Amino acid sequence: MEERSKKQRRRQPATTTTTGGESDGEVEEGDPEVWASLNKGFRQVQSVLDRNRLLIQQVNENQQSRMHDNMVKNVSLIQELNGNISKVVSLYSDLNTNFTNVCQQRPKHSSK
Repeated sequence: MEERSKKQRRRQPATTTTTGGESDGEVEEGDPEVWASLNKGFRQVQSVLDRNRLLIQQVNENQQSRMHDNMVKNVSLIQELNGNISKVVSLYSDLNTNFTNVCQQRPKHSSK
């Protein structure tokens, strides 16, 4: 049970980072809006992936039943899966763009 509770705890993103790669002990606070945006994006991705897992289970059950109606249903389920894969690609692309923009907009720290 101890192991289960550890898995259920969510990792919190680090709120501090060292600046400029220096080891002088300086830290700056992470931007809460950035973390919130990344968190939202990853939650959206996870939601679509969870839906895909359910769709795949249903497709497998329909396939194993070998019933004509279930096989016909698989066509639309597989089409939804295909669309969801495109959504995941798009969401990851947006996450990458947002993350890259944040990194490029951060002020560069000069060496002391």
